[in-house]
Amino acid sequence: MPKFFVTPQDIVGKKITLTGENEKHIKTVLRAREGEEITVCDGEGTDYQCRILSLERGVVTEVLSSAPCDVEPETKITLYQGLPKADKMEWIIQKCVELGIEKIVPVSTERAIVKLDKKESKKLERWQKIAEAAAKQSGRGIIPQMGESVLTFKEAVAEAAKLDGALIPYEKEEERGIRQFVQGFSGKTVGVFIGPEGGFAPEEIQLAQEAGILPVTLGKRILRTETAGMTTVALLLYELG
Repeated sequence: MPKFFVTPQDIVGKKITLTGENEKHIKTVLRAREGEEITVCDGEGTDYQCRILSLERGVVTEVLSSAPCDVEPETKITLYQGLPKADKMEWIIQKCVELGIEKIVPVSTERAIVKLDKKESKKLERWQKIAEAAAKQSGRGIIPQMGESVLTFKEAVAEAAKLDGALIPYEKEEERGIRQFVQGFSGKTVGVFIGPEGGFAPEEIQLAQEAGILPVTLGKRILRTETAGMTTVALLLYELG
């Protein structure tokens, strides 16, 4: 059943009115009719089963029932992604949102080729829309958020240090894997650092370690940046249970 996100303020009593992109999708893509049912989520973990009452001024729906959305992981994962080339970031966002990530923060690193500069706000806006679309498609109970701006590596490390734990896949780490990290972890928030195509500079790895961010191995093969993030998130969620 189609799922749409609204804000809690859009829910008034037993009625929810959908406008904007939601309205357009319901009317022009789904070609929905009065009487049909859709799922509406408040973005805070509650799903509402709704019946369409009117399609004249927005899409006015009646709430039939509500229930907690039970698909969200207990551990909240933030991905600190080194800026990749071309449209790889869109792929990374889409797949990591499907897997269950909480937040994605774009990071400018020493070896990153991409520099957003004046395009930053437009890129962040587009990436947020991709996150929302992926959340709808995968039945999430929240819309994972993009960082408010592109952070420097130093800024990202300082932010991640406030979480309950953080890790950084590194090709020179040979002993500690995801499982070993989880065995020594207790808490509800985890940061994951993924480098761009050129990986992290040794100085960045050292800075991360000094902040308590632990290097881990993902195996004997070196993964592409667009593969490493989703692999790490998937393994983390599996090991965390």
